[in-house]
Amino acid sequence: MKLLSASMLAVALLAGCGGMSNKVATATDTPTRTADGVLIGPNGMTLYTFARDTAGSGKSACNAACATNWPPLAVAATAKPMGGYTIVTRDDGTRQWAYKGAPLYYWAKDTKSGDKTGDGMLNGAWKVARP
Repeated sequence: MKLLSASMLAVALLAGCGGMSNKVATATDTPTRTADGVLIGPNGMTLYTFARDTAGSGKSACNAACATNWPPLAVAATAKPMGGYTIVTRDDGTRQWAYKGAPLYYWAKDTKSGDKTGDGMLNGAWKVARP
């Protein structure tokens, strides 16, 4: 009976992980690192900037449905700006990391580390973020 219960628990836990994705934008204290000359988030996924954002404005121009496709790099409640990284407040009140004043985003269609499928989207409005 104990073996059956342990097996059922393991199946339940693994089933819950099936819906998880590395594209989920979770809040982070550490903004980014680099790989292959581009900024990547803590989850290893490529980060992007949006040409419609005004660098240094403290705002994001990608909200609502846009943010579904381009999830912002969220900021943990305890995080503080550091180096070239600042924090912008989004229309919904959440906070997002920015690099050199440009808000940072993931692209929902990137599926694995190293993907850069969002680069150049919307007539070049989306670019990979570079240090």
